[in-house]
Amino acid sequence: MPKIEELVKVRKFASAWHRATINIIYSNNWLNVVLEKRAGAKQLTLQQFNVLRVLRGQYPNPVTNNLLKERLLTKTPDISRLVDRIVTKGLVTREKNSIDKRAVDLVITQKGLNLLEEIESSMMLDDLLPNHITEKECLLLSELLDKFRGPSNEEISEV
Repeated sequence: MPKIEELVKVRKFASAWHRATINIIYSNNWLNVVLEKRAGAKQLTLQQFNVLRVLRGQYPNPVTNNLLKERLLTKTPDISRLVDRIVTKGLVTREKNSIDKRAVDLVITQKGLNLLEEIESSMMLDDLLPNHITEKECLLLSELLDKFRGPSNEEISEV
């Protein structure tokens, strides 16, 4: 397995922190490419896949755009256009909210649920992770990433 130094063609990093930063950025980009390719094979974007997962988590209850915005893994300024595309594909239904006329209720359709069931294993890297790291290492990686982000995700609010 190639080391990050080989992948980015650097002989030596200035510090272990510098190496970790570059490794996180490189790994994030690599992972996004893998996931976008897998989602794209089903004519979805990674953000659309995430919307479907959020909607499934609330199913059969409807979800508003605001709740969706809070729960998405990647922030997007134009949630309406993102939703429009998956409504057009028949994966989500949209109706006016009965209480707040300005709000829209979104519900995943059976077609959306079926698509998620079909691709979720692949999107959760069930074919990759166990081949490269153990379950114990996965837990450690998750703990380290949680620790890295800090107690309140302070980096995001400071940027």
